[in-house]
This record gives sequence, structure tokens and C-alpha cells, in this order.
Amino acid sequence: MHRLLKLHRAVVARPSALPAVRRTPQWRSYSTPSNDTLPLSGIRVLDMTRVLAGPYCTQILGDLGADVIKVEHPVRGDDTRAWGPPYAKYEDGSQGPGESAYYLAVNRNKKSIGLSFAHKSGVEILHRLVKECDVLVENYLPGGLKKYNMDYETLREINPKLIYASITGYGQTGPYSNRAGYDVMVEAEMGLMHITGARDGDPVKVGVAVTDLTTGLYTSNAIMAALLARVRTGKGQHIDACLSDCQVATLANIASSALISGQKDSGRWGTAHPSIVPYRSYQTRDGDILFGGGNDKLFGVLCDRLGYPEWKTDPRFVTNSDRVKHRKEIDSLIEERAKQKTTQEWLEILEGSGMPYAAVNDIQGTLNHSHVQARGMVTEVNHPACGPIKLVNTPIKYSHATPGVRTPPPTLGQHTDEILGEVLQYKAEEIAQLKQEGVLS
Repeated sequence: MHRLLKLHRAVVARPSALPAVRRTPQWRSYSTPSNDTLPLSGIRVLDMTRVLAGPYCTQILGDLGADVIKVEHPVRGDDTRAWGPPYAKYEDGSQGPGESAYYLAVNRNKKSIGLSFAHKSGVEILHRLVKECDVLVENYLPGGLKKYNMDYETLREINPKLIYASITGYGQTGPYSNRAGYDVMVEAEMGLMHITGARDGDPVKVGVAVTDLTTGLYTSNAIMAALLARVRTGKGQHIDACLSDCQVATLANIASSALISGQKDSGRWGTAHPSIVPYRSYQTRDGDILFGGGNDKLFGVLCDRLGYPEWKTDPRFVTNSDRVKHRKEIDSLIEERAKQKTTQEWLEILEGSGMPYAAVNDIQGTLNHSHVQARGMVTEVNHPACGPIKLVNTPIKYSHATPGVRTPPPTLGQHTDEILGEVLQYKAEEIAQLKQEGVLS
């Protein structure tokens, strides 16, 4: 049966501030919220995605309270289960290397069913699940699911209220529609790589698969909008989301500048800004720090804190336009000064100055950061096979809702019996027979 989108809210406990410096991280673990505090409680999602963009999308829906059923190959599972090391080790040490960190990153708050839809019986199970679901998300090549009778045209006959979201590299139409698209290829083809990297260096990809992630975000937003539309119309619809479109969209002001000016972009700037100086990272004695002198007043604050107030009246540096013209000179002076102290020393000197500044932290430094901990952005859950594991938490805080990590990423086929037995009313002997035939795991 189909459920309407519920918009319940409840007060979320706000974590108290932690000390500015903490040598031993105090990871936060939150209790499971009741269903009536979850914005998407009552929404069921059939997740037929693998790797990153699709699983990231469905994880967002799961964080918000949706019941997400992850369909995986009964033997291999999601591709990323094999993408390691590192792995979270199994406690009994007898089932292979463990659960890959990559898989664990984007599959919390889901239930796993190991199912092969190459079998007719597998397709029948999926069709029965479609009747019970509000949303289906898939990331196969356009038309790839039609031969299994899992395309939108077939499934909307089974469930006219179904929201069917397709995530691909290049979309359902256009000359590239049948081309496979990994994140890095789309970063290259759609402009992002060209504007990323050192000023005089080679183009580089972003440190995370950001195009996959933005596509997952866009798609989850589109799904929630479609659910709201269904409340009014009673109808589902097909959502066509792709990495290439989302990458073009997130070029943002860079694309706008090119469209308005009709000129080529200004290329790569590293951590610097094409029209604000100083605005970049500088080497310190033991690392890097970023200064943001976004206007003349802030530049003056920086000069005072660096111990060179005379720079404020130097004709080369009085205004931002002057500093842009003499970028190399002022950057060289600032970096020469920055190298004389450690990053921590500069952080203490700049504390309370009102000027934007930041240490350039590595990932462990980020996860152990006092502010990250105070915001509850790392949590711990008990994995059924690996024991306690740490995960990045959901980032959005509500005043009247409590989204978060309720359940750990599932093991392959962990919920097969539960889903078939409780949702579809299969008998135990029927499930056992389907497992023997290789349809389920």
C-alpha cells in the first residue's frame, strides 16, 4: 500500500560545545529516534543503485527516515564491497577481509536483500516490492533495465504513484546518453578539472568524487519534491538525473561569468582567488594556513597580526586593486612571514581578529577537530559483523526532527528473510527454495 509523505517534527537535542583542544576524540553515539520525529517516516524506497551517486542519494533519504531496501547481487553485492583496503574487520575473522570503508560510507540506514533479477523469480519479487514502494532509484545505463521489465513504463503500470529516479553519467537523451560515466571523466569533460589545480600546474580532479556527490544531492532533492507533488496530484513520475548535467549546474558563478562575458575562463588558481588578494593558503613552519583578506580593512588586520603594519600604507598594497596588480610581491612577503611560525602559533595570533583564516587540515585532523566533534559529525554504531564502527553523521540539524544514523550499513543479504517474509508474506520454505536456486542470498 502507498503512504503519503509525513512531515512530523520533534525537538532534536543539540550537542554541547566541547573544549577547543581535545587530545582523545570523544565520538558521539546517538540513540535511535522514534519514527514520528523522522521527516520521511512512512516512505519506502527500492534502491537499485551501486557505487556512489545512487547510494549517496538513497542514504540521504534513509537518514531522513525512509525505509530503504537495497537490492544487491546475491554473490558480489554492491561493487564497492570489494573496494579496499581499508576494511572494517569481521569480529570472528572467518569471513574474508571485512566490510570496505568505501561501502560503509554511503549505505547506512538501509536494509540489504541479495537478489538476482536475471531470474524470472527475482523479477517477480521486484515487481511485488514495487507495489509496496513509493520510490525506486536506479543507476543503470538508459534502457538497461527494460530487458528485465524493470523500466519506468512497465513499473508505472504496476504502481502509478511510483517515483522512479534514474541516475546516469549523461542522461536519458543526447549524443552521450549511452556512454558510461565515472565521476572523473565527467569532471574532465564538463569543465571542473580545467579550473582545479595549481595556477601553473596540470588540471587535477577534486579530492573526493564531488560530481557523484552533487548528483546524489540533486537527485534526493528531486525525489522529495516529487513526493510533495504526488500529495497534490496522486501521480508518480520519472526523474532523469545525470552527472554531466549536475556538474554543469555546479559550475555556478564560473559558468555565469563565461556566459555573460563570452570570454574564456581564467583557468586554475589553486587556493587563490582571481580578484581578491590576499586570499589563499601559505606555508607555515610545519604546515599550511589560509588567509582571507576579502577587503581593505581585513587586509589591515592581517598586516597588524603578522607584525607588518607598514604594508597597509605601501602604495603597492593600499587597495585590493593594487594588491591584485602586485599579487606576487604581497604573496611572497606574507609567505616569508608565515614560514617563521607554526600553524598553531598563527591560529592563536589570529584568534579574535575578525579576519577569516583556517588551518589546512588533513582528514584525521578534520575528524578529530573540536568543532566537528561538537557538531556531532562523527558517530559510532554497532555493526552486526564488525562490532563498533565510526561513521560520519548526517550533516543537517532540525529544530523539530531527529534524522541521523539509526542502523549500520547492512551486510550482504542481511534482511532478505525479513523483507520477503514481512513485506511480501513469503513463507520460510519458499525463501529457502529461492536461495537454493540462486535467486536470493
